[in-house]
Order: sequence, then structure tokens, then C-alpha cells
Amino acid sequence: MVQHVAVVGASLAGLRFLEALRREGFAGRVTMIGAEAELPYDRPPLSKQFLVDGWPEEKLALARDGVAPLAAEWRLAQKATALDPRALAVALADGSRVEADAIVLATGAEARRLPFERGLEGILALRTLGDARRLRDALASSPRVVVIGAGFIGMEVAASCRAKGCAVTVVEPLPAPLIRGLGPILGERVARRHREAGVEFHLGVGVSGFEGEDRVTGVQLADGRVVPAEVVVVGVGAAPAVGWLADSGLAIDNGILCDATGASSRAGISALGDCARWTNPRYPERPRFEHWTSAVEQADVVARRIVHGSAEPHAAVPYVWTDQFDLRLAIAGEFRAEDEMHVCLGTLGEDKFLVLFGRGGKLVGAVGCKRPRQLNAARRWIAEGLAFADAIAQAK
Repeated sequence: MVQHVAVVGASLAGLRFLEALRREGFAGRVTMIGAEAELPYDRPPLSKQFLVDGWPEEKLALARDGVAPLAAEWRLAQKATALDPRALAVALADGSRVEADAIVLATGAEARRLPFERGLEGILALRTLGDARRLRDALASSPRVVVIGAGFIGMEVAASCRAKGCAVTVVEPLPAPLIRGLGPILGERVARRHREAGVEFHLGVGVSGFEGEDRVTGVQLADGRVVPAEVVVVGVGAAPAVGWLADSGLAIDNGILCDATGASSRAGISALGDCARWTNPRYPERPRFEHWTSAVEQADVVARRIVHGSAEPHAAVPYVWTDQFDLRLAIAGEFRAEDEMHVCLGTLGEDKFLVLFGRGGKLVGAVGCKRPRQLNAARRWIAEGLAFADAIAQAK
């Protein structure tokens, strides 16, 4: 019988798991271990409302009623350093050790950094609240900002910095922003909105280095040009925070490999959120879905399995959203640049549309701009395996 659960990772996935555990009736002991000093907070506003609107930090709290009703022991500012799967124990940076009957790994992901940053001041990433504090302070003087990487985080930061009145340049080695998330056509549609707001782009070119002695003064492009900058935001993706598990014996490959209920390769150890790769019959490649919704859904599944001994396999259809200027884009499913694309509602020239993607005659993805009802329906159709032609007909 499980009487004590240790959760490594005190952010969204860890907190939602704790909440789900209590909802399922677990009355035992729970220890929450977090590397950061803060109680769980919401990360999506860090690149938007926190930077632009000056949200106070208390507004970011994920546990709106506080954590006291959840009756957990919180070990914050304590980084996990090793996992003993046989003893079901976690070693912490302060030399202590937490033993439990079940361990849940929810350590999330860490921002990737460039190898030639050289420790220069003014070169920042955005992953944690601490990162957001530093970036917000750096933007107070309206500096020239260069964003490296035109994925979701990079483009959101670019929009926020421009809204703060900064001169903003985005550098991306691919020919359009957001290609991996939206494909080239929709990526260019988003870039057009950025250009209208005054954001400049250097596309199809990488970064070779930085200029500056103690503080960054410019970004060196691979083609020899230099873009002046007082602040550089590196948004080149994230890697699962699993380095501390190297000697654990867990099966790890770009994340902790799990079955469709979050069980890892070692008994008593589960994983969820950005650090985990769950088996998913819809996606044989077993991708890591680094999405808010995915972490919440997985938390429910793992809690049910731990409390009741089993849970239905989870076959998620990923869902994510992004806010940039007045564009609110929601994305369901996974699609590729070569997939068939059909604009069902509105036009790409408008700020309200629905686009569906098909492959092999099936609906595989959807992007909605200010079309929440239709986008949610499309996510359901993807789960049901609806034919692409039928989805187009039903969306109209």
C-alpha cells in the first residue's frame, strides 16, 4: 500500500498531480521537492502579462486557495541530485534523502543555451520566474533587443518587448518563424503581424557569436553581419531536466520513457510533464508534449493509477496556445509542412480563422485564431479519427 508519495518537481505538473491525488482520495503523506524557491506558479504569463502588464507575482500563483489545504510537506530550493530506484529514495543537494513508497518525477525542462555565450551580461533566457524578473528589469531602459529563435517562446517575447517600446530583431535559421509549430504558411502569417508592429527579422541565417567585453553589444550572424543589441533573449528550445538521473537505471531518451499511464521502466517510479515521453498509439514516435494541457491531463492519469492500482491508458491529442499582439492562436494535434492544409473559416488575412490539416485522408491537426469552439471540436475529431473531408464539411 502506498502511504508516502514523493514528487520531484514543484511546478505545474507536480502541483496538478498533488491536487489530483487528493481528489482521488489519497490521505497519506506527500513530499513536494522543488529546485526553485517559489511555490508553483504559472509559466505562460511570464512571456506576456508579467513583462507587458506588470502583473504582480502573487497573480501567477497556481494554487489559488494556497497550498495548505493540500496537506503536503514542501521542500523548496532543494535540487534533487540522485535517484535510488531500488530504495525508492531521492537525494537532495543539502545532503538529505527522501524515501517514499512511490516517486513521481515532474522536473520539467530547462532552457537550452548557446555554447558561445561567454557569460556576457545582457544575454538571457526565459524559463523561470527568476529569468522573467531579470528580463523585466532589463527592459526598463527600452534597450535594443535581439531574440534568437522564432519558436513560440521567442515570438511571444518579441511581441512583448515590442509592446514595451523596445526595438526588436528576431534571428532564426529557418526560412519562417514557427515552422515547427505552425508550418511555413501560418508562420509567415504571424511574422506579418510582427512586421506590422515594427519587429525586424533575419530569417534563414544562424548566429555565430556575440560582441562585447563584459556586456553584450551585438549579435554576430553566420553571414558576417552584426546586429546591435543591449539585451539578447535566447529562445532555442528546451531540454528535459533529467541529467540528475544519469545513474538511476531509468530508460531515458530525450525524456523519461513511460507507458501510457506514466509508469517508468522501474517499479514505483512515474513521470509526467515536460520531462516525460509517454507511449501514445496516435504518435508512435512518442514525442514529448511540452504543453500546459498535457501536464494537467497526465497528472490525473498518474494519480488514478497510484491510488487505485490501475488507470486507463492515456492517448492525448496535444493542445497548446500562444498570444502575440492581438493574435490568439490555438493548435491541436501534430502536423507537418507537407500535410494537406485547408482554410475552413475566415481567411488568413483576417484575425479570425480556422485551418485544418490532413494526412492520409485523416484529420491530424488544426489551428484556430479566435475560434475556440471550432478548435475544441477539431481536437475531438482528431481523437475520433475523423476523415479529413468530413472534418472540412463539419467545420463550415
